[in-house]
Amino acid sequence: MKKIVLLSALIVMHVSAAFSLSIARLHYDGGGDWYNDPDMLPNLAVYINKELQTDLSEDLINVTPSGAELFDYPFIFMTGHGNVSFSDADIRNLKKYFKNGGFLYADDDYGMDKSFRRELKKLFPGRELVELPASHEIFNCYYKFPKGLPKTHKHDDKRPEAFAIFDDNGRMLVLYTYEANISDGWASERVHKDPWTVREKALKMGLNIFYYMMVN
Repeated sequence: MKKIVLLSALIVMHVSAAFSLSIARLHYDGGGDWYNDPDMLPNLAVYINKELQTDLSEDLINVTPSGAELFDYPFIFMTGHGNVSFSDADIRNLKKYFKNGGFLYADDDYGMDKSFRRELKKLFPGRELVELPASHEIFNCYYKFPKGLPKTHKHDDKRPEAFAIFDDNGRMLVLYTYEANISDGWASERVHKDPWTVREKALKMGLNIFYYMMVN
């Protein structure tokens, strides 16, 4: 209960300054399927609202990298199997978004890794993705993941990895999960036929990401 009270107070402070209390999905260009499994975020919002007594919008909200509406949301999410491409206008707007306190969570759905890393270099020249150890706060801030990032879908035997980009003050700007496919676990059961034990673990990790973003 103390965690929920703390989160509620921090959300009021964080959101009242600039943002709406919602998670939005990034509609990027390049040909990748940015739109797959559209019930991902609504399902995650329902879970977070139930567990944390928050009031996240449970509607599907899409934003573009160069749109003014980007600045209405503290947390944006992206996934996909294909190519990611940011235009010069996208890069300018996203840089401003991160400078103003925004956060991006990107979950590779087995296929966007190469293009996403390429576009990150345009966004953050001179900054590198840093792998997060299992001891990092994001795996321990609400639910405990002693082994670090869980793996939702096993397409191969590669271990799941979580990377981040931080600003000069240590604030996480981007979280990138690779070989984990956490967001597939947020989709409705009928989509990937995942059992509840797998989906619940993915939803708990999603809640941790939201919680970490709001309290840091």
